[in-house]
Amino acid sequence: KNRVNGGDQLRRGESPPPPVDLRDAAAPLPLPPPPRASPLPAGRRRGHLHRRQRHLGRLHGLLPHQLHRPLLLLLLKRYGFSLLRMNSFVQEMLQKFMLYYNVFESRPVFDNVEEMLKWSGLYGLTRRTLEEELIDAGLNTQTISELVTVITRINYGQSTSISGLAGAVSLAGSESGLWSIKGGNWQLAAGLLKTSNTTLHLQEGIESISDAGDYYVLKSNKGHEYNCTVTVVATPLDEVNITFVPPISIPPRKMQHTHTTFVRGLLDPKFFGLSSASDIPELIGTMELPNIPFSCISVRKKHSEHDMTYKIFSRAKLEDALLDQIFSTRKETIRIDWPAYPHYQAPEDFAPIILDGRHLYYVNTFESAASAMETGAVAAENVARLIISRLPLKLRAGLPSPPEEGRIKSFAGEEEGSRRVDL
Repeated sequence: KNRVNGGDQLRRGESPPPPVDLRDAAAPLPLPPPPRASPLPAGRRRGHLHRRQRHLGRLHGLLPHQLHRPLLLLLLKRYGFSLLRMNSFVQEMLQKFMLYYNVFESRPVFDNVEEMLKWSGLYGLTRRTLEEELIDAGLNTQTISELVTVITRINYGQSTSISGLAGAVSLAGSESGLWSIKGGNWQLAAGLLKTSNTTLHLQEGIESISDAGDYYVLKSNKGHEYNCTVTVVATPLDEVNITFVPPISIPPRKMQHTHTTFVRGLLDPKFFGLSSASDIPELIGTMELPNIPFSCISVRKKHSEHDMTYKIFSRAKLEDALLDQIFSTRKETIRIDWPAYPHYQAPEDFAPIILDGRHLYYVNTFESAASAMETGAVAAENVARLIISRLPLKLRAGLPSPPEEGRIKSFAGEEEGSRRVDL
């Protein structure tokens, strides 16, 4: 997910901010000095080089494979061992998160997010900011204010004041070895819908959910009514207008808005303090400075040397006057504004998973911990198991039959105060 926070918009009639020399904001890496003869004896030089090779090998796993060794050396020179400490911080989080992928027998079912996070050891990361966690992990302030900030602005549109867990997930999304689906990740959702034989009602929104005793009545904006034994809300409730009868109570949560702007044209090198468009990198990340109007710019598609499609993330709408300064030519512009993910802060508050004490469930409360495809899948799987564990056996009998390898066993047990079922 690429999501960005709201910020100050330009008012109509106002002049856009002056061009920004992003060389100052990006704090460019210094050029390496010419090689010098080492004063160390040959044996000590060899041991020193072996240690350097080990560190470079670890950096290769931390950073994108496209980076050449000279750039790796520059990064190590600028940020030192903070790069390795950052990698250790992320790997520790991932090891704990992977516990949610263990076999069913080893995992309880959770009826609240707090217990779910405490079980994996991740709850503490939601109580403090990313910056606080990274300082304790031994990262220097330069690495946090430059490299880490660029990553969190790209992935969540926010600074290092976000919670530690959201920040760790953001950093994990910047590492090498990530996967995507050829043709677009939308195929994952399409495949899940097809596999589950779900009836999909596109362009139809739910306006109200009413408790009718043994079932819920869902009324849509198309005038239809649906009677459901179990209802799962799988969208953030923060900016949708759904009436609940009786009313529900959840803590307030702000959503970050991504202003995504697609532009076909060519960037103006003068805006970036450069002399030629060929000097502009394919990805421009920015630091947390008030005079920078966007979080990042990346090349989406290269049509020719002077014709490209760019994707821009910003916290506010980019007006035409500003875009005309950023681009030397602009053939087509598409703008999309959407509430992409929560505005993270520490400590985080979580809405209940069970909204009414019965069978009205909320998947997106887990999104207050971190927002990604993986966190959404983990949260949804827990809700599915929670539903099965709480449904009376007579109602379970009416559920669609799962595949043979996914049959529901009749066993439901208690484990350390949490209900558990085997699927």
